Amino acid sequence: MTYVVTEACIKCKYMDCVEVCPVDCFYEGDNMLVIKPSECIDCGVCEPECPAEAIIPDTDPGAEKWVTINTQYAEEWPNITRKGDAPGDADTWKDVPDKFEKHFSPKPSAR
Repeated sequence: MTYVVTEACIKCKYMDCVEVCPVDCFYEGDNMLVIKPSECIDCGVCEPECPAEAIIPDTDPGAEKWVTINTQYAEEWPNITRKGDAPGDADTWKDVPDKFEKHFSPKPSAR
């Protein structure tokens, strides 16, 4: 089992999860984070830290899509090891549905 980041992270990107990850397996895109499944040690400490509840086990129903997305973009985006600032409007995006189809950016972080 591994953990993956889902669309709930899009435009929120709180990054609380990055601070607690013991193996630095988070990668940063323009408007979301992903976990590199092959680096995740399945400790689960990131899951309860996410205010948007965007992190799920890969065994959850519907997680297959997110395993693929996390794997792909972890290869393309830069690794992040320290918490950065969340977008100023993160709270307004927290519970918005269908963010992947409408707002996902495949670009890497500009940091």
